[in-house]
Amino acid sequence: MLKDKIGIIGAGKIGSALLRGIIGAGLVGKEHVVASDAEGEVRKRLGAEIGIKLTADNVELCEFADIVILAVKPQVVEAVLQPLGKSLGKKKLLVSVAAGVPTERLQNLLGLGARVIRVMTNTPLVVGAAASAYAKGSHATQEDLDKVGEILSSVGIALPLDERYLDAVTGLSGSGPAYVFLFIESLTDGGVQMGLSRDAALRLALQTVYGAAKMALESGKHLGELKDEVTSPGGTTIAGLFALERGGFKGTIMEAIRQATKRSEALGKGES
Repeated sequence: MLKDKIGIIGAGKIGSALLRGIIGAGLVGKEHVVASDAEGEVRKRLGAEIGIKLTADNVELCEFADIVILAVKPQVVEAVLQPLGKSLGKKKLLVSVAAGVPTERLQNLLGLGARVIRVMTNTPLVVGAAASAYAKGSHATQEDLDKVGEILSSVGIALPLDERYLDAVTGLSGSGPAYVFLFIESLTDGGVQMGLSRDAALRLALQTVYGAAKMALESGKHLGELKDEVTSPGGTTIAGLFALERGGFKGTIMEAIRQATKRSEALGKGES
């Protein structure tokens, strides 16, 4: 259990999911959590649902909290942080989940000595299955890093990495759920094309992807070995794999990650 008070700026999907994870895991009591959001309806709904204080005043939130989690879009980071430098100072820890925004830029916005940790997480944190990575800025401490790891572990897995890898994490696991949803949709459409009802095809596709991921996580086997276990000589699976390879399946996925990584780098430089 953390002794720190936590504030979350931005109560959208990511921010509200972190709220639920932190409280659900018992990391802090509800009285030690405050969130802010510009939308009055969001504040009203979350306040009633989760039972914590919601505010529209980010300065008030920063003065309350020891750890401030910034869960806003990268395009508005500068506008949100500029008024908060004095409130955050050196004593407060800023944890940013804004995609692509480097710690150096965050530190420059806040002023000399600001303690910053940058996080890349993904949307499965809403079901407690996030894949997150995090890196500390030049003034954050190991204790700061450990606390952030504890927070992120309440909603999935969390890996401490050197910051230079976080744009690649954005391209892989940050954007990755969308690639997986598209793959599931494609499996479903293929089943429908071959005569299955959409409901049956979707249920089979979902369980297939879930089961394959569970096997890969729990077996400890190389992915190539697991693939070979499904692939018999002259059988159905090798025919399907040949079609995927002929269509450039691997290369297309790799290029998607490359393009998403480049976009993360651009966002980090303030490009629109």
